[in-house]
Amino acid sequence: MRSLRRRPRSRPVKTPLDDDDLLAEILLRLPPQPSSLPRASLVCKRWHSLASDRGFSRRFRIHHRDKPPVLGFFDGYSCDFQPTLEPPNRVPPGRFSLRGGFGDRTRSLGCRHGLVLIFDAERNQFLVWDPVIGDQRRIAIPSGLATRADKLLINGAVFRTGGYAHFQVVLTTADNDDKQRRRALACVYSSETGLWGDLISTPLPSEVPTSGYSVPTVVFPGKPSVLAGNSIYWMLIGNFNGILEFDLEKQSLAVIRVPERMLQFQFFMMRAEGGGLGLLLVTGSGIQLWKRNTDCDGVASWALGRTIELNKLLSLNSHTKIVIGFAEENNVVFLWACGPVFMVHLESLQFKKLFETNIVSEYQPFESVFTAETGIGGGNDAADILHHT
Repeated sequence: MRSLRRRPRSRPVKTPLDDDDLLAEILLRLPPQPSSLPRASLVCKRWHSLASDRGFSRRFRIHHRDKPPVLGFFDGYSCDFQPTLEPPNRVPPGRFSLRGGFGDRTRSLGCRHGLVLIFDAERNQFLVWDPVIGDQRRIAIPSGLATRADKLLINGAVFRTGGYAHFQVVLTTADNDDKQRRRALACVYSSETGLWGDLISTPLPSEVPTSGYSVPTVVFPGKPSVLAGNSIYWMLIGNFNGILEFDLEKQSLAVIRVPERMLQFQFFMMRAEGGGLGLLLVTGSGIQLWKRNTDCDGVASWALGRTIELNKLLSLNSHTKIVIGFAEENNVVFLWACGPVFMVHLESLQFKKLFETNIVSEYQPFESVFTAETGIGGGNDAADILHHT
């Protein structure tokens, strides 16, 4: 009698998704929305293990760092966070809450690269805060300025460097002590060295006020800085109204004049289309987008790019519109129109009405990649996000 032989079991056919490295590359390319990784983690235990890994979450954030979504905005006066995304991507407002509170002499100076820069005038310190992972770094201002900080209006900007491993803070202020030698000052702090660099200065124009009232020129903290190309820009107001430029490569300061005809309008600095410095001018029924160009001889001029009829786009009857924020990575402007607050994408002209308010504030858009698994101490961020899925 012939013996029966068992056929060898065929090995299961492997699919591309069985390769952990390939799966990681696929998940990295999910949209940078807060619900992306929590949803992926529900597929199976293997996907959950990868999507909830802190190292992978960091890779996910770095992969999408050049085009982060606008998660919401911080109020420049209270530093309260207001989300702007819809469920299931809406981040709970309390998730980005500053530990330690917000003092009376504390002010947020702006957000960039997922960091918030805050100046504490009581302690003469900057606070650099990463709301996503909760890190905070306090930095005392240079001793040479700290001794007379009560006479200075401190401003600044923050940005990441070294592949996002480090950051720098550029402190700016206007020194009006010597009326014959008014000047703008800047100093750069590096988290890599933990040190401030040398003080950099440039003369401020000595303008004669036409109103008869002399108002010292200051680096205005009511409008956040703009990073465009290799320079950071701030608004100057007072006897002289213009723009202060800090060149990151040359480590130098320069003053930029704004044409008198443009000063008659409400204007807001922005990153121009195609790069470089731009201005957004608010007119009666819309906005104008201007760009600063420099010719081969180094002569700069302003050119009108586009005009957007906001009243038609947003179906508005009011001619009163105030720019209250600008998200430079997404090219999105925040507008208050006598009650309603809008987000308008300047390229696609897509818009969204956020809410209505009678209080005009300064909104500092927060652009970052938030993955729920990065919650401090293993919190329930993923559950909060998925609750709305």
